Amino acid sequence: MTNDMKPADDGTMHSADDLARRVADATAIAATEASLESTPSIDGRRLPLMARIYGALCLIVGLVTLPMLIMLIVDTVDGLDMAHIQPTLTFLLSCVHALLLVANSAALIVFGILLVRNRRRYAARWAYALIPLTLLEGLSNLELYGLGPSLLVPFAQLVLLVVISVVADPTLRDERRIQRALRRMNEQDRLAAEAKIDMVGRDLTGRGYIALDFFNLFWVFVVACVVGLGIETIYHFVMYGGEWQDRAGLLYGPFSPIYGFGAVLLTVFLNRLWDSNPLLIFIASAVIGGSFEFAVSWFMETAFGITAWDYTGQWLSVGGRTSGKYMLMWGLLGLVWIRLVLPRLLKLINRIPWKWRYSLTVAMFVLLFVDGVMTLMALDCWYSRVSGLQPGSPVELFFQRHYDDAYMQHRFQTMTIDPNVSGRV
Repeated sequence: MTNDMKPADDGTMHSADDLARRVADATAIAATEASLESTPSIDGRRLPLMARIYGALCLIVGLVTLPMLIMLIVDTVDGLDMAHIQPTLTFLLSCVHALLLVANSAALIVFGILLVRNRRRYAARWAYALIPLTLLEGLSNLELYGLGPSLLVPFAQLVLLVVISVVADPTLRDERRIQRALRRMNEQDRLAAEAKIDMVGRDLTGRGYIALDFFNLFWVFVVACVVGLGIETIYHFVMYGGEWQDRAGLLYGPFSPIYGFGAVLLTVFLNRLWDSNPLLIFIASAVIGGSFEFAVSWFMETAFGITAWDYTGQWLSVGGRTSGKYMLMWGLLGLVWIRLVLPRLLKLINRIPWKWRYSLTVAMFVLLFVDGVMTLMALDCWYSRVSGLQPGSPVELFFQRHYDDAYMQHRFQTMTIDPNVSGRV
């Protein structure tokens, strides 16, 4: 594919000049509204007061916790007898968790400075970088200690980072300005304007295909959760003699978050390769997908003692967590995803009516978030029961009554649980 031709949202080809014209049409409304409201440029417009207060808190927390963490790590290392250290799973998880805490504290200092100094564009980028870092910190905490009060801090930080990223991201702010302008138009002008903004969500810098903002990545996640579950269910039905098996990954709904997060990773890492050589995309997708599958299997085992799949004995099996066969499948999925599905998905996302665009996203996010938290709590209580611990809190009694072992085994039919292989303290 040459650089002079670009695929449109409907899968057809347009010249670079045509693409530039359509992008100009898409951004014209935002520019018009900006002139009507006499607002300053997006980078010059001050962030809300609450965002700057949060930035100051991030800066203070980072400056206080970073030196304390470093001193604690140094003291702990000095007190260890390195000759008799056993590299157990729990010890290794503790080391990784400590490094994540240090990295998070350092990143909070930079993020806080950017918010306080009103560096909107860079603050949005750091928020997007901090979201996966915070998520990793929470996951490592979950692996070591299970669900508990220690997860409240990364949870609160994750929510605030999502809010800050949406508020600070210049591309999302431009979309909100377009939305306000559309509401003030009469019906005829609005329909004509909406016909010119079907490129919303594209990466206007030209470095990638899709804008990597929260709105786009969230809907990539949702669609992939449902479609991935459907593909896996049909694959199992065909390959295993017509056996229907519940392959869902959450307590409620037709969702498999493994495919959702996998699609987000493929989108993020392949976004700048979307018009590259297909073989390069295939190889990159195989490596990314195989690594992700290995990591998910490892996390489920260390956090909950759960084995959801085992590829031991298959061609190029890597610890039974992934294999050459499924890496090839990930490569094919990634190629189809980035070349064929993503353009059409972006067009589908843009079909969400503008007046529902953000309210529907918030509602769907809340539903999936509650579903995800309920699933983690149910898995944690299942782990405790299998470990021989009797329910002692009202929450544990609730999950024992409504999501007992039989329910969990029926809902997650591919999973087996063995607390002895987990890495919890």
